Amino acid sequence: MSYRLVSDATLDLPVDLIEKYNIYIVPMTIMLDGKEIDYEPYEKNLTIEEFYQALRDGKSSTTSQINPSTYIEHFSPILANGDDIIYVGLTSGLSGTYQSANIAKGMLEEEFPERKILIVETFCASAGLGYCVKKAGQKMEDGLTIEELYDWIVSNQQSIQHWFTVDDLFFLQKGGRLTLAEAMVGSALKIKPVLSVDEKGKLYAAAKVRGNKKSEEFLINKINEELSDDDHTVFIAHGDCEDRALELKEKIEAQTRAENIRITKIGPIIGTHTGPGMLAVLYMKK
Repeated sequence: MSYRLVSDATLDLPVDLIEKYNIYIVPMTIMLDGKEIDYEPYEKNLTIEEFYQALRDGKSSTTSQINPSTYIEHFSPILANGDDIIYVGLTSGLSGTYQSANIAKGMLEEEFPERKILIVETFCASAGLGYCVKKAGQKMEDGLTIEELYDWIVSNQQSIQHWFTVDDLFFLQKGGRLTLAEAMVGSALKIKPVLSVDEKGKLYAAAKVRGNKKSEEFLINKINEELSDDDHTVFIAHGDCEDRALELKEKIEAQTRAENIRITKIGPIIGTHTGPGMLAVLYMKK
């Protein structure tokens, strides 16, 4: 019995990998400068570059979680086609989309009682979610059943390590992650908080360093300390700062055991809350 791997627009995974693993993406809505936009990784309605330029120009952006009716709209044709669904989405520690997906699942199971709908709560975000979904796509290619894939994701998602640094503290302040005073003092002192997600998928500040050089040294040191002995793949994600991402890639190649290093962009959904200049590394830890 065939099934589709489904995720949402927060996964920040390169389009070629989305196409390679035939991943269905549920779009997510942002409000940019008063205009409602359904964003998806193909960037048909809004490019990532246009989005970050709008933020630099002082335009406001907000996001809203995916509601159950949107999931029903996108899940229904897949189920009607005779395919089962495994949905791998954003951590419930940062959004209510997981709850919305489960509400839609309950409603759709009444309409399609012969189909399976499995909803995986990951504890991942942004390119970390993309990393998880890519690994899931690889496991599908290996021939795992839908139940086996669900079990694999649940067993391995806590091993996906997230490290983020941000360039503009005021975006974290707007999202309630910092006070206004902390953002002002940190910006004046060029403090760079290093963020991660905990075992429940909630964002937390793991360290504070001064300047981009120190923050990148922190990321490299963590890769050396934590990188899995079995999987040396590393994702580098950036918020419209490709030059820095390329420089970091060269350093990681020279100073760590990492292989198959892939650069990806942080899209508008997560970028709304982190701003331009965000830099992240994702990998499987020991």
